[in-house]
Amino acid sequence: MWGRRQGRLRTLACGVEELRRRRREREAALRKARREQQLVSKRLLREDAPEETGGQSAAVLLGEAEVQQFLRLAQRGTDEKEREKALVSLRRGLQHPDTQQTFIRLEGSMRTLVGLLTSNRALLQLEAARCLHELSHSEQSAVAEACLPATSYLLTYLSGHSSDFIELCLYTLGNLIVESEAVRKQLLPQGIVPAFAACIQSPHVAVLEALGYALSQLLQAKEAPEKIIPSILDSSLPQQMLRLMGPGPKLNLGVAMEFAWCLHYIICSQVNNAVLLTHGALPTLVLLLVDLAGAVQRTDDVGLELVRERVCGILHSVCLSVCPSLPCLSPSILSLSLQLACPVVRCLSNLLTEVPAEAMGQQMELRDERLVAALFIFLQFFLQKQPALLPEGLWLLNNLTANSPTFCTSLLSLNLIEPLLQLLPLSNVVCMLVLTVLCNVVEKGPAYCQRLWPGPLLSCLLNTLALSDTDVVGQSLELLQLLFLYQPEAAHAFLQQSGLQALEKHQEETQLHDRIHALRQTTAILG
Repeated sequence: MWGRRQGRLRTLACGVEELRRRRREREAALRKARREQQLVSKRLLREDAPEETGGQSAAVLLGEAEVQQFLRLAQRGTDEKEREKALVSLRRGLQHPDTQQTFIRLEGSMRTLVGLLTSNRALLQLEAARCLHELSHSEQSAVAEACLPATSYLLTYLSGHSSDFIELCLYTLGNLIVESEAVRKQLLPQGIVPAFAACIQSPHVAVLEALGYALSQLLQAKEAPEKIIPSILDSSLPQQMLRLMGPGPKLNLGVAMEFAWCLHYIICSQVNNAVLLTHGALPTLVLLLVDLAGAVQRTDDVGLELVRERVCGILHSVCLSVCPSLPCLSPSILSLSLQLACPVVRCLSNLLTEVPAEAMGQQMELRDERLVAALFIFLQFFLQKQPALLPEGLWLLNNLTANSPTFCTSLLSLNLIEPLLQLLPLSNVVCMLVLTVLCNVVEKGPAYCQRLWPGPLLSCLLNTLALSDTDVVGQSLELLQLLFLYQPEAAHAFLQQSGLQALEKHQEETQLHDRIHALRQTTAILG
């Protein structure tokens, strides 16, 4: 009799392996879709004081004759002040889309502007660059193409001495890069990657933020995986980006956020993430997330009812020793910290897929329960302040627990299963991710299931079976199958709590038929 039962259980185990394989395939497809999400945008620098603009901020529409007049005055005015004033007027006009179209249609207009950009008069040069910056912000691709003759000069000026001018050139290049493939084709052989590698050594925060923006625009080009990212990985940029993201008293949140997005695009390309791992990307990202979570946890406006007190205690003691420079965050800095956490979490989540399963336990930074504690701090903040980011944290938790018994143990030892269960009703997306994480824990074997039973897990799963979402119900069925296999008492409780009746609601759904049949079989054997 016992031998027969063992044989039936082995058959069930094979079914579980098949369910597990399907789940991993679904996750791979979802990861691919997430990797392809991009954040294309443009940025505009305007520093006109109200008295300069006469208290008016609206763009001025200029006709063809006015554009010609301002260009002529800028080129041949009686003195430098008059020439500068003409360029200022032209710049304000170029804030209007129709003026931009008029400008690029005028023969010789760009040649004149480039001539002023390359003049030896610093103020004229700056105003000409500001005119180009206004043009670069246009939503019309033809305007970006018209700026092509100026791009090589903008690249050259990145090696200049004025940090303000370098910042302006970087934002202008970033706007043009994302709009025009022709601009990228011209700048790549002219050395934009080495120029960026030189800029990242700048001591000026504004320059570094502008560089991060321009680099992120370059990395989002459709041809980036083949033509851009390999040369970036061969440069000093990855090491320097990670240096600027390292936690400590010199960490600047704005700079770190820009380069975290750059790192995200590189990782998503999957060109050669081994280079990033060699440069220490994993420990840098883990320590940064732990550091941010510790600082966030110490803010006054936090309600951490979701997270156990022990989690907060772990992070509080750790972060005081790692980075005592952020004892308390102002609301603006707190917001920036949460914005930084998003790309850091994404980077970690995607980079973990590059770490072989057998190597997970060998990575010291991936054996640290502080990472789980940090992640739950951010899950709480995402829940309160940016619910749309909650799936980001759960994706990371899924990738951490998929191949790591250590992280599954951390979830149990920190008593974080119940807080996870509290997230189930939030949305179908969140529910699916929570169920996937729980599957990761349960499939580690009987010792892990014993820590989950008895408890609220079964009643929560019965509630999910009442939902109409097929994916959520299917994931619940897989979790129940695993739980019953390793904890037969749960199958008996399932029957006592009318579990079979809950299955009847879905028995006509084709996608769920096999899983419902398998679960009925399991309960018949074990219940």
